[in-house]
Amino acid sequence: MIVETRALGRSGLRVSALSFGAMSFGGVGGFAAVAAQEGDEARALVDQCIDAGVNLFDTADIYSAGRSEEILGRALGDKRPRVLVATKLHARMSDAPGDVG
Repeated sequence: MIVETRALGRSGLRVSALSFGAMSFGGVGGFAAVAAQEGDEARALVDQCIDAGVNLFDTADIYSAGRSEEILGRALGDKRPRVLVATKLHARMSDAPGDVG
């Protein structure tokens, strides 16, 4: 199956109608209850998505204390220029006064 693509607003970019959410990468803290993919398992998931035409990957700084972003970056490797990565921010990362957003 090849995933359909759609225009991303007026940006000129085309993104897959389906995206891959990397919330399960890392498994640290509260996210341990979701999953803990990393290494070869994360690469296999990313490769399956790319092979199916997915070019939009979603993560966030809060997912596993930033590990999701790190694992996704390693899993993408040299395929990174072929995809778009959306990351969310604003969640509190710790009790430190400036550690939010």
